[in-house]
Amino acid sequence: MAHQQRPSLVLAPSVNTTTVVTTTTTTTTYAPIQLPPLPPPAEPKDPREYPLLHANFPSSIKRFPLVFPNGSRATFRDGTDGEGDLDEEEPIPSGKGWTMIRPDPTGSSSKVVGLVEAVERYGRKRSHGADNMMEGVEPTTERETHTPPRKKARATHLPPITTLNAAAPPSPLPSPHGSPPPQSIWPSAPPSGASSPQPQAPLQPDLALTTLLTLPSLLSHFTSLPQPLQSHFLLTLLRHSPLPVLRTLHSILTPTLARDFLTLLPPELASHVLSFLPYSTVVRASRVSKAWRAIIDSDPVLWSDLLKSAKIWFGGVTERAFAHSIYARRRLNILPTPQTLPLSHPYKILFKSRQLTRTRWVDNENPKHRSFTAHGSSVVTCLLLSHGRIISASDDHSIHVYSPLTGELLQMLDGHEGGVWALAACKDTLVSGSTDRTVRIWNLATGRCTHIFGGHTSTVRCLAIVKPEWIEIEGEGGVITKEKWPKRSVIVTGSRDHSLRVWTLPRPGDPEYRCYGADDSEADPADEDADDNPYHKMHLEGHDHAVRALAARGRTLVSGSYDCTVRIWDIVTGECKWVLVGHTQKVYSVVLDIHRQIACSGSMDGTVRVWNLRTGQCQHTLTGHTSLVGLLGLSPSHLVSAAADSTLRIWDPESGELRHTLAAHTGAITCFQHDEFKVLSGSDGTLKMWNVRDGSVVRDLLTGIQGVWQVVFEGRWCVAASNRNPATVLDVWDFGSDEDEWIGEPPSGFYDDDTEEEDEVEEIEQADIDAMDQDLEVEASEESAEPEESRECVRDCSQPLAVEVEDVPMERVEGIRASKWAPPSKPSGHQRNRPVLGEPSSRALSHPADGIPSRLPPINETPTRPRIRQKQRR
Repeated sequence: MAHQQRPSLVLAPSVNTTTVVTTTTTTTTYAPIQLPPLPPPAEPKDPREYPLLHANFPSSIKRFPLVFPNGSRATFRDGTDGEGDLDEEEPIPSGKGWTMIRPDPTGSSSKVVGLVEAVERYGRKRSHGADNMMEGVEPTTERETHTPPRKKARATHLPPITTLNAAAPPSPLPSPHGSPPPQSIWPSAPPSGASSPQPQAPLQPDLALTTLLTLPSLLSHFTSLPQPLQSHFLLTLLRHSPLPVLRTLHSILTPTLARDFLTLLPPELASHVLSFLPYSTVVRASRVSKAWRAIIDSDPVLWSDLLKSAKIWFGGVTERAFAHSIYARRRLNILPTPQTLPLSHPYKILFKSRQLTRTRWVDNENPKHRSFTAHGSSVVTCLLLSHGRIISASDDHSIHVYSPLTGELLQMLDGHEGGVWALAACKDTLVSGSTDRTVRIWNLATGRCTHIFGGHTSTVRCLAIVKPEWIEIEGEGGVITKEKWPKRSVIVTGSRDHSLRVWTLPRPGDPEYRCYGADDSEADPADEDADDNPYHKMHLEGHDHAVRALAARGRTLVSGSYDCTVRIWDIVTGECKWVLVGHTQKVYSVVLDIHRQIACSGSMDGTVRVWNLRTGQCQHTLTGHTSLVGLLGLSPSHLVSAAADSTLRIWDPESGELRHTLAAHTGAITCFQHDEFKVLSGSDGTLKMWNVRDGSVVRDLLTGIQGVWQVVFEGRWCVAASNRNPATVLDVWDFGSDEDEWIGEPPSGFYDDDTEEEDEVEEIEQADIDAMDQDLEVEASEESAEPEESRECVRDCSQPLAVEVEDVPMERVEGIRASKWAPPSKPSGHQRNRPVLGEPSSRALSHPADGIPSRLPPINETPTRPRIRQKQRR
């Protein structure tokens, strides 16, 4: 209760009717009786011991009516609600045969009578109504008769109303002021000289009024009592209180005395308590209050435990990557942030997203579905879902960008002169490889081709973008350290020319580059000397046949070739670490897990091999397929292989155990993608969804079509490219709803939402590049003095056939066929200093007379052997 406000007693207006010759009705409105204010509460040393000190009382206690013995009515106000809002609407005066039609404009001031004046009037001999008491009253008779004024009686002095003089009920509590005999302010009888009906008394005091007047004294007495006596006194009162009073007290005491135990506990204990609750209960608990929402949503231990209990925690690597991505998006303001609620920990968002992924794809029997034609009737060779875009490439030389929401063609990227067979995207950057032997960099924000890289002499069949990430490096003595590699994002391309190339991924704003022949239809980009390209880093040679597949993370590159081998490269130094031999036919697919240090390869020999990257040994040979294993997928818990024998197989990548065989297709598997919950596979005109955990068919997404070229999914979205004779069609499914907070996980497990400071000052940037290239630099004088035969010997020695395995014949040997993880004795001649833009070309003209570049190994002609590149000057 505010100290400036006092409780008051508002008397109901009294109506006095006097009949002499005419009837006169007088309505008297009384000013509120200001009751004695309660003493201000002393602020205790420990406010927690007085929880009701500043509690808000219900309105039924702040304002309630009182009826006195003589029938007078009043309203008690405790002074905390304000007086203006609680004033009752005055009734319109009326009587038999008359009513007030015009309110008295001065009635609000002249008719309000204080309690003292009302008692004086009550003590008078005869009530004399003030002049104009009937102003504004329209009688029903046509003639008004006023009663002549009478002689006024002398008023008696009225003592002031105080708590000391007021009559009080018997109380066991001593009064701090003593107990003087009460002096009643109310006359016992009207004066004897009254000759007309007396006015009604304003009120007749009773225990209610006297209790209100003595409440300050009672409160002072109560606060001075010892606590045990206070408890006894209150309990005695409660024992004699009816049920409605107890209910009112309960409604006040229960919320006030309740304790929020969760906010009082240390975070560790609160997390431990919540860990015993199931997910549904935790979600309901987060809606109790903002404090509980903050505790629950921000607890990583709680949500990691819930992920594990729900069996949707997959080792921690993908979970940490997801959390890093969420933090990066928040820094970039990609994710909407609530204004009033605290931000959720990424593990909570991950839990919700994985729960939606596990349930919606199965339970949503009618997802939103739209179809639209694309690329005419051409084959869709590549399909991507990236940052709200559908990106498709075709053998019709074009790349299309569509909106998954509307199916609208947003961009058409034209420029390649051959079919596009390799795609990779990162934010607004798209990289494509084609049968025209070029690599093109596109800006998806503008649709422009900003860079064209030449150098490959045959089809660019596969490529990947490798972003910097923290990886574990084993140093001397087995010490494991974490380092970030590569220092800058790179592109790795594999070609039918038997080689791979590593390029620096241009950043937005970097100088554009167009290779030789890019703008000349008669020139051949294959004549480009890649060393003139400032973005070209190195040329990786060693395969004896076309490079069919590659996978890269950190500083590790895995390549699979038609020469039946798998090679492991260090993309920072360009060194071939291992040549993995074991397949007896062409290698068509490879996957990589740098955290478990394993690589897997699928071959035309019908086997899948799991390789240990630390030792170069084959850990498992997975058999069962009877035909070409053309597709592989690796997730934290599952290795999935798809073959031309119309089956898919799910393996344990750690033990090599076969878990499930998915056999429902009737033709070769043309495409598939999987995660920890499902497998989507296309073949023979059907697109099927499988449960990856039990191997059962969930549903058919497409049936009755000619063929399925590609399928991709992420989060709530799924896109498939199929042939419906004669048109090529893209189908898009949305398994979510508008209110879902559903963030998908990329199939590669790597996010490109990081905000690493790549736009550093030039000096720091150059220092990083120099550090990455320190093992690649060769003194120009040393290189120029080295004869061709010596360079060829160095190249051959870097492929240690007779050096590492001296007693092994030249035929293929199971397992290791390359050097260990050690720096080579001398880098290849292809890793020399490269020119920068603006410098004159440093092409060497010392090739042998037969025109065959010395960089290419002298191998036999193969069906995919590129034509001999003739050296030409621009």
